[in-house]
Amino acid sequence: MLELVLKKEIIVNKALSRTFGVLVFILLTALGAFVRIPLPFTPVPITLQTFFVLLSGLFLGQSLGALSQLSYICLGVWGLPIFTGAGSGIAYLFGPTGGYLFGFVLVSFLLGTFTKRNHNALLPVFVILCMADLILLSCGTIWLKFIFGYSFKKTLLIGFLPFLPGDLFKALVAAFLYLKFKSRIKEIF
Repeated sequence: MLELVLKKEIIVNKALSRTFGVLVFILLTALGAFVRIPLPFTPVPITLQTFFVLLSGLFLGQSLGALSQLSYICLGVWGLPIFTGAGSGIAYLFGPTGGYLFGFVLVSFLLGTFTKRNHNALLPVFVILCMADLILLSCGTIWLKFIFGYSFKKTLLIGFLPFLPGDLFKALVAAFLYLKFKSRIKEIF
């Protein structure tokens, strides 16, 4: 019964559904910023944002995925307290997490490119998500190196390595969700 409901075409206006999709991922990314675990040895907390960044690229595609993340950043810059720790404003982009925020847009765009290929197995999707996450973490780590001037080793210890275990789990869950809903999402967007 549920499968019949899920397969029923209820999307009347594709432009409206795309707009709704972008808004949903702006909201999810913002909510993901409030699911945070501060780490005592780094200015960067663990958040749920990267999970939604990965999904935005997979579900919305190249342009809309990147648009959702760019819109999230713009709303935060314009003063909505939607960044981690209820932060906002242009100065936030020049803080410790600024590189990760720019990585959000890049990764969402790159994953949107990936969705043009037809992958139906968990391993290839998981590997692509892991590579995208490595790009995102690299953006943040390079930014930390730039603003703090730490050694490469210290920068890896505070901006890259602590996030790998959680991000691997997020990538695995995102891969499962993508494969589960891929055919339906392609119909909607």
